Amino acid sequence: MQVGRALFNDVMVPNYNPSSIIPVKGKGSRVWDQEGKEYVDFAGGIAVSCLGHCHPNMVEALQEQSQKLWHLSNVMTNEPALRLAKKLTQATFAERVYFANSGAEANEAALKLARRWAMDKFDEGKDQIIAFHKGFHGRTFFTVTVGGQAAYSDGFGPKPGGVQHVTFNDLSSLKEVMSDRTCAVMVEPMQGEGGVVPGDKEFLAGVRELCDEHNALLIFDEVQTGFGRTGTLYAYEQTGVVPDILTSAKALGGGFPIGAMLTRADIAEHLKVGTHGSTYGGNPLGCAVAEAVMDVVNTEEVLSGVKAREAMFRKELSRINEKHNVFAEVRGQGLLLGAALNDQFKGKARDFLVASGEEGLMVLVAGMDVVRFTPSLVITEQDIQEGMARFERAVERVVAAQK
Repeated sequence: MQVGRALFNDVMVPNYNPSSIIPVKGKGSRVWDQEGKEYVDFAGGIAVSCLGHCHPNMVEALQEQSQKLWHLSNVMTNEPALRLAKKLTQATFAERVYFANSGAEANEAALKLARRWAMDKFDEGKDQIIAFHKGFHGRTFFTVTVGGQAAYSDGFGPKPGGVQHVTFNDLSSLKEVMSDRTCAVMVEPMQGEGGVVPGDKEFLAGVRELCDEHNALLIFDEVQTGFGRTGTLYAYEQTGVVPDILTSAKALGGGFPIGAMLTRADIAEHLKVGTHGSTYGGNPLGCAVAEAVMDVVNTEEVLSGVKAREAMFRKELSRINEKHNVFAEVRGQGLLLGAALNDQFKGKARDFLVASGEEGLMVLVAGMDVVRFTPSLVITEQDIQEGMARFERAVERVVAAQK
């Protein structure tokens, strides 16, 4: 069968508009397409491929588990799920873990748990969920409603109620709407899709205080910031704030679909038997791969290496900007970085993405004004240098087209 980009239009629902490139092979931070063209991967599948492509530890774990057991219903548990849950609780504030298949599902579980906790401990009137403008929490109807981008949630009829949005990094806007009716505040410690905007430490500490004051749960969505992306296993470790519930996905499986909700035992007990579930959640294959990923990522070598690689990225982006003057600032943390375009190039983030692809580099955008970088946490210095050389050529293309 001839498989090309044109086939997408014939057989796939048109909610995506993929590029003409069809990758067929990846190794480390390099990817090859159908034509044999090689790309340096600074996108990492949107902060997913934390160990690059086909990391030997991941391949070994998948191959080994594939010879043992692929699936069980949650009428039974399995060894990989129990081992992974134990390692997650040992490494974090959490005492209990719920496994899902994606970040959206992990967030859905977190929101349902918060509502059930509030109903059990207080009453049905304590149902308000507060989140932040430009936040992103997934594409289920509940999570997309809690996400603070109307473009993703409008047009599907009546939305789930009891959800309110306020301004990120503005504690006063949260204070105005928070009350004893609030059951939870959901926040990304660093907004990813919203433009790679870190939460101020004072702001996050204030959110924690307000949650305590109003008997509300603090939910950290660490789907994008988690699993080593910012230089610690989870970003909350660098904020001085401990959430009540934390969600994880993306890099958790290094490319294999898996999500997790982490919380304390006293909160977890409100999801009693039958109140929530997932056919594939805790799948032995996914948990085996995620355990292998965790064993590599949660080490001093890799986590400190993230900080060193961040410095390399910032140095190269600064060098490029000194020559071509296209960025207002580079923000973010670890290997979740956003180059915010200056006034002259505002709205042209996609132009940089397309030009990068033409130069053999995979990057991302975060809105129309930010070029986003989420490479492998173990990307080599050689690949960083080569990727940045290609990015500079892409920048030159966009600048030339602007003149």
